[in-house]
Amino acid sequence: MYNISYWFIIFIIYSFIGWIIDICDIYYKYKKIVNRGFYIGPYCPIYGVGVLLIIFLLNNYTDSPLALFVLATVICMVLEYLTSYVMEKWFNARWWDYSDRIFNLNGRICLETTIPFGLGAMLVMYVVQPFIVNILNKIPNNLIIIIGIVLMTIFIIDAIISFSVITKIKDIDISKFKDDTEEINKRIKEYLKNSSPLMKRLIESFPDAKISIKKLQKRFNKSKEKLIKKMEKRKNH
Repeated sequence: MYNISYWFIIFIIYSFIGWIIDICDIYYKYKKIVNRGFYIGPYCPIYGVGVLLIIFLLNNYTDSPLALFVLATVICMVLEYLTSYVMEKWFNARWWDYSDRIFNLNGRICLETTIPFGLGAMLVMYVVQPFIVNILNKIPNNLIIIIGIVLMTIFIIDAIISFSVITKIKDIDISKFKDDTEEINKRIKEYLKNSSPLMKRLIESFPDAKISIKKLQKRFNKSKEKLIKKMEKRKNH
């Protein structure tokens, strides 16, 4: 349990740091502070996952800064691409889009963001991680376990609530919105904002998110077809 708690604390620390970075990025772009990320709490798990992958996979490459930078950049690119792809397929929405930036791949990743990730990985491996490890090693094992369990419990509860909010996007009745794609996106976002405070926070956290209208339309049509078939069966009986 010690190792699990120990590494989960590290995961939360870097998720929190990533949350701070994203807040600063949004503030720079839109001049407002928002609770960035899918979760209610102050953390962005993709950063925590990314750093743990780099620590576990690249710990033997610290003697070669160039190799560390290149490999860390590749890991970050793959992680961001896969996260974007899975989230879009799962929730029918593109949460970030780099299509307007040069050297992008399907709008999911771009050179402009991955290079800073590579540099950040070097900062983590050479400076931040040794500092964090030094602090955690001074904390008694029993306390590490308690802190880890508390953080896990909070995180799991947060995940359940947050994902239940996000899944509302999949259940939208697209027939309510009749206009061009851009206008539909705007109206759906307004509709979601008014549905609950948590959904409003999510939409404000991802101002550049794009709802997949075609997928929502397909989902709605399938539901409509099933309903019609059920009604026809009832009539026949």
